[in-house]
Amino acid sequence: MITPDEELRGPELPAGVLGEEDGMVVEWHPMTQLWWDSWRSSAQAQTFVQTDWLFLIDTALMHHTMWAKGRWEFASEVRLRAAKFGATPEDRARLKLKVDDPATRPQAPVQRADNVSDINSRRARLTG
Repeated sequence: MITPDEELRGPELPAGVLGEEDGMVVEWHPMTQLWWDSWRSSAQAQTFVQTDWLFLIDTALMHHTMWAKGRWEFASEVRLRAAKFGATPEDRARLKLKVDDPATRPQAPVQRADNVSDINSRRARLTG
């Protein structure tokens, strides 16, 4: 079980790898930047090692080509590669990867500093 923490992990997309067009350095497509940052802040990123990030950078190049040049034949490869990291609920189930949702977790009873339970917590336990 991995608990999301919204921490940004991994490297930024590398600058200068997309070459130049008309004398200008090509920037990453905004959708690829969004895609990349979603991976960097994902709960799964807590488990990524350097080779995972390198594999994802290669995938980001395909993602960029898809969006910037309309080369949609890369879409199936991008999806296959993203699935290896648990991109969708189905992918995570296949990987047996559980991402905890802190918002749906039952709240722990409130404890006072003297280790006495809050009366409402006790009442709730007794009345079920």
